[in-house]
Amino acid sequence: MKNAYTTITAILLSLTLFGQAPQKMSYQAVIRDANDALVTNQILGMQISILQGAISGTSVYTETHTPVSNANGLVTLEIGTGMVNTGDFSAIDWGNGPYFLKTQYDLTGGSNYTITGTSQLLSVPYALYASIADSVRQDSTKHYVGELFGGGIVYAVWANGNHGLIASLDDINPGNGVTWGAGSLTFTGADDFYNGMANTTTIVNVLGTGGTYAAQLCADYNGGGFTDWYLPSHAELKQIDAVLVIIERVLSNDGNPASNPINNEYSPAVGNSGIYWSSTEGYGTSAAWTYYFSTGDSTDGSKNASFKVRAIRAF
Repeated sequence: MKNAYTTITAILLSLTLFGQAPQKMSYQAVIRDANDALVTNQILGMQISILQGAISGTSVYTETHTPVSNANGLVTLEIGTGMVNTGDFSAIDWGNGPYFLKTQYDLTGGSNYTITGTSQLLSVPYALYASIADSVRQDSTKHYVGELFGGGIVYAVWANGNHGLIASLDDINPGNGVTWGAGSLTFTGADDFYNGMANTTTIVNVLGTGGTYAAQLCADYNGGGFTDWYLPSHAELKQIDAVLVIIERVLSNDGNPASNPINNEYSPAVGNSGIYWSSTEGYGTSAAWTYYFSTGDSTDGSKNASFKVRAIRAF
């Protein structure tokens, strides 16, 4: 699995719904070979499976693709539009998770899949979940995307609404932003694309608690009286974008969009003001992954640059 992780450097980077039928999710991955070199401008063979229940669970849907990597080794495609092998993507009961995404690659473009990676789908695009949203809202024991709860706003749900992720209602960085690296370019090893809580703990343990930097601010945040906030991983940060319209709608119900903190902070902005830090370290000692909500761009940002910070917590 270690070899698979270093080869498929970033497996699932985004989940977004496009249209109503067929339903589909966007997927991006940066592909590297066994020598950690980018696989560029190359046709790849790829099989995607959605597993239910566990990382080795039953496959409820499988499809194949032959994407072409770009000059940066990036592959972009839409899950739900490939050649279907088994199952029906539109018939998946997203409320009956958890679900896991299994990706298999053949770097020669065929179907001899030698590289495999599996990761949990931490949230489901809101519109895919909409078919059960009404029943979730009517059950006070369940939670749903857009709910004001737990010191912030729910932006991801799984396990029938019993668990999910919450974003803080406001940015927590001072002024126009804060650095990632506490004034240093120290490599911390916080390279998980999915587990921001683990990343935050790792960063603070390495950089210490004395500085003012992205992960430390999140670890110190106590919005709503909760003390388990953390700096989101790259995937957890980008997931907010998939339901941003819903979040904005909920927080502007007073009829005054200017009073909507999410809208103010996440809306298209000039310069670096719309760029947010993730807790996922980049390729080397000097950079970490960022996300720009205005354009949907993900880039490696210098750890000494100042960008915005939004804390999240899990429930």
